[in-house]
Amino acid sequence: MADIYEWLEVADDSRHRLGQPKRIHQASLSVRMDDGSLRVFPAWRVQYDDTRGPTKGGIRFHPDVTEDEVATLSFWMTLKCAAVDLPFGGAKGGICVDPKTLSRMELERLSRSYIRAFHDVIGPERDIPAPDVNTNAIIMGWMVDEYAQIERRHVPGVITGKPLGLGGSIGREQATGAGALQVLDMWVKRQHQEPGDLRVAIQGFGNAGQHFARLAHDAGYNIVALSDSQGAIYSEEGLDPAPILRHKNRTRELKGMVYCDDSVCDAAQTQPLSGDDLLELDVDVLVLAALENQITDANADRVRAGAIVEIANGPVSTGGDRVLQDRNIPVIPDIIANAGGVIVSHLEWVQNRMGDYWSGEAVEKQLRRRLEREANACFNLAEEKAIPLRTAAYIQGVGRIVDAMAQQGTQGYFNGHHG
Repeated sequence: MADIYEWLEVADDSRHRLGQPKRIHQASLSVRMDDGSLRVFPAWRVQYDDTRGPTKGGIRFHPDVTEDEVATLSFWMTLKCAAVDLPFGGAKGGICVDPKTLSRMELERLSRSYIRAFHDVIGPERDIPAPDVNTNAIIMGWMVDEYAQIERRHVPGVITGKPLGLGGSIGREQATGAGALQVLDMWVKRQHQEPGDLRVAIQGFGNAGQHFARLAHDAGYNIVALSDSQGAIYSEEGLDPAPILRHKNRTRELKGMVYCDDSVCDAAQTQPLSGDDLLELDVDVLVLAALENQITDANADRVRAGAIVEIANGPVSTGGDRVLQDRNIPVIPDIIANAGGVIVSHLEWVQNRMGDYWSGEAVEKQLRRRLEREANACFNLAEEKAIPLRTAAYIQGVGRIVDAMAQQGTQGYFNGHHG
């Protein structure tokens, strides 16, 4: 953050406040398993800063979740909401669990247990959770129902990313992937390039990666590689993500070898790769849609992509970022590239609070308008000051936060001189 502060006039008050989370809540969730045994899962909700509004951020279920990780993610959410000028602060939640080892009923009991543990510190005007890694609309539906049972009233605005029938918004599920593609399109246009001339590799085939892959393919980008946590596939001729996704949903495996349309199948010319190999492919655009710290100072010198798009949160480490900067490989940063999800979450929250719901076209129009304004502002700032895109995005976000903090009064104000 020190290099960001060099570009801004930031009072010491604001530096102190942004230096650590405002609140860290921890709980141990006791869940009765299907075999009658009891398991206890560590869980967290970190609310980093609420200067600009109620905190906002997803809940992830992952075996590697830690308090430090959740706190870091909540900081990024604070910056992201400010970078795209949403009236939110930042938060994040997590449970240390491998959800793939749980039955659906165990997953429901765990999800409801999380809400019971943190009910008192969340709410539509306090802190609004959403889906994240390994959580989805169904899990959000269980959580919003548990909150309603405790409150004895419907409170749909407490959580976003819900199923449509429970107050969700049309367009929320694909919003992160769609927003990332829009940001990439804007960047590509600025480079005077055409989508059809660009070869794209995508790491991560979860919700955001799937929607990005499908939409990018439809927009004419040549997707040559895809990966998930099980492995990766590559095709020089290009891949169509749609049949691969259908196959993955049927078998829970990522295979491009079989393109199936009902009973008609034919072999596509693909080859398996390791996940590490995908990161080092000679492509025009590398899209990182998996987890944090995928490119670090240990492997950044082997990256051959012309540009990187961060759809995951923090997929390039600080050290990796420095190496990529030295090699002049531009990185479209997560707090702009993946902001589509939180933008449509905000629209869902607004719809919940007014008790009215919009068409998909209306939601998409508002998403595109906000992203176009904020991403262009970030790109313009980077060009004007000749700084990396990440630095520009951080200046944009931090600037708005410290402005809001200054409007509450700083040391200079209370000492009788403004500064």
